[in-house]
Amino acid sequence: MTVTLEVADGVGTLRLDRPPMNALDVATQDRLLELAHEATAREDVRAVVIYGGEKVFAAGADIKEMQRMDHAAMVARSKGLQDAFTAVARIPKPVVAAVTGYALGGGCELALCADIRIAGEKAKLGQPEILLGLIPGAGGTQRLSRLVGPAKAKDLIFTGRQVKADEALTLGLVDRVVPDAEVYEAAHAWAAKLAAGPAMALRAAKESVDAGLETDIDTGLTIERNWFAGLFATEDRETGMRSFVEDGPGKARFR
Repeated sequence: MTVTLEVADGVGTLRLDRPPMNALDVATQDRLLELAHEATAREDVRAVVIYGGEKVFAAGADIKEMQRMDHAAMVARSKGLQDAFTAVARIPKPVVAAVTGYALGGGCELALCADIRIAGEKAKLGQPEILLGLIPGAGGTQRLSRLVGPAKAKDLIFTGRQVKADEALTLGLVDRVVPDAEVYEAAHAWAAKLAAGPAMALRAAKESVDAGLETDIDTGLTIERNWFAGLFATEDRETGMRSFVEDGPGKARFR
């Protein structure tokens, strides 16, 4: 399998496993779509880590496969890749990308689908599609600009340059930089902490932020208000408030 889903302690690890560089071919994108839906549906998965292994996250699309495709095939390919990545982005649970080595092209776009990105000190990220006479086609022009702003996104997309972890941190492209050997451990620890939290409230928070970014402020406030009120009908809210009153803040244990 080019992608696997392993679950431990409430954390599902989506592991890319297509040596040597985790190039994203059609089989990998289809498997990623399948497992993103599985991670969404499984109750024992309460948070997700996307990981490519100790040496590389994903160095991009499979260029040899793409070179053989005509225009019609690429229309389907681009939609398939976007659908797979959107399924990852819409997992209604906290998602963290554990970035080691290269995260380029489609690999960078996959990392953009996570809620946060933890990178190793030697990681390199970028959108080099322009060097092939192309543009990012799996969400890079959209998610990158929303994350770091249009000017910084255009710089990376126009030049196709790679950025090291420290610059990526400054740009806001990654959220933490840790020693390479500690990337997965740090990502799993972040996910495991949230996996023990209130699942429905975390879903509400994620969907409110993400949906709000796609619309105007008034609509965003309506989304927030509806989720806020709706949470009063959940066990999470009952547990959290009861624990606050009886034991003080920050001590609730959620199922």
